[in-house]
Order: sequence, then C-alpha cells, then structure tokens
Amino acid sequence: MLATTTSVDATGLLDVLADAFKAETGITLKWIAVGTGAALKQARDGNADIVIVHARKLEDEFLRDGFGVNRRVIARNWFMIVGPPDDPARVAGAPSAAEALGRIKSAGAPFVSRGDRSGTHTRELDLWALAGGKPLTAYLETGQGMAETLRIAAERRAYTLTDTATFYGLRGIDGLKPVYENSPELENIYAVIAVDPARIPTARYGEAMAFIAFLTSLRGQTLIGEFRGQAGRPLFEPLAAIPGVDLVK
Repeated sequence: MLATTTSVDATGLLDVLADAFKAETGITLKWIAVGTGAALKQARDGNADIVIVHARKLEDEFLRDGFGVNRRVIARNWFMIVGPPDDPARVAGAPSAAEALGRIKSAGAPFVSRGDRSGTHTRELDLWALAGGKPLTAYLETGQGMAETLRIAAERRAYTLTDTATFYGLRGIDGLKPVYENSPELENIYAVIAVDPARIPTARYGEAMAFIAFLTSLRGQTLIGEFRGQAGRPLFEPLAAIPGVDLVK
C-alpha cells in the first residue's frame, strides 16, 4: 500500500508505473492519493507501507521520528503561481516568488490555498512567510486537493500555487494562466520512503524496497521521464542517480 501525493496520481503516472512494476515483479501496487501531510500520517498509523511525498521538512520529521527508511529522490517538477489571464495584481515580472505573493496581497486580489498540509500547502506557507505573512482578507482555504483547488481558483478569478504536472496534466481547467514560473526557488522534489518495519511491524518492507528499486532503476526512471499523460508534454523529470546514465536532458 502506497500513500502518495496527489500529483503523481491525478496525472496518471502511477497507473503507468504500477502496471510496469507488476509486470516486472508480480507485486500489485495499491495506493491512496492525499496531500503529503496526510500521506505521512497514513504511514505513521500503519496504513501504508511506502510513501511518495514532496515536502522535505515533513519528510525529515518522518525520518527523524523513526517511521521511515531509505529515502530516495525520484523526480522533480516545479511550483508556479497561476491566476486570472488579465493578471490584475500584476504578478508577472515579479523578481521573486515572495514579491509575487506580496503583489497579490497588496492588490487585495483573492488567493485560494489548499490548506491541507500537503507539500504544495507547506511550500505556499514558506513563501507567504517570506512575503510578510498571509493576507488577512481574500484568502480562502479549500481543504481539498490540487485539482479542486484549481477549479475553485478559476471560478473565483483568484490566484493559487500549483505544480506544473497537475496544472498541465488536468483537463477542463480554464480561466487560469501561469503568472510566475520557471524560478529555481520553486523546484519541487519528489521522494519515496519505505516505512520502517522496526517501528511499524506490519509494514510490507520487502515489497516497499522492491518498489523503490524499481522507481530508481533505469526502467522506472525512463517511464517517469517519458510520461506525458494527457498534456502532450513531459510532466516530471527523473532525478534518481544512476551511475553512467544521464536521464535529465
């Protein structure tokens, strides 16, 4: 059982990986897609054998508390701020993500947050801290996943923080466009972590390690790098270090 961040599920990547993993090992992968915070809680509660997450501070806490072992980086994409096509807060051209959020706050423009302790929400809060804090008004927490949060932002002509894979991989999201993107500060790293059987005796550690081996193998990394889903463009960059192989081009 995998507890995973929503983007690898919503884009369809996990379906591809699960089929290839079963064909190679005979192991059936099941999963629940939730925010990173909820995924790690599932693992802490003994309801998952492995996690795919993207919030380093939460991951380090999970490892430090003895619940996880063998963290491996597998992929990345990028966070970006999206908003109404006419960009009323004039976010485009901001010199930093913090300045971009500061412009939204100063303009009183609506901002929609996931508010769910996901990896995206965690990064958003870090950026708001750099911007001097969240807005006191025109700030809505959905408590929902990225897809629903994007739809609400589109309906309300609001801004939000999303990841490139989810934004480009979903159909039917109209009324939003990227206004701040392609910034090194918004790198979004995905990692896989096995649940430590010393802490959770019921954890299927052997199967979890087999899945980690698959994800970090040339086959797994190639599938991640070539995956396009419905977007018609690569959605994730493979990042596992394979000696002598350059997968990120």
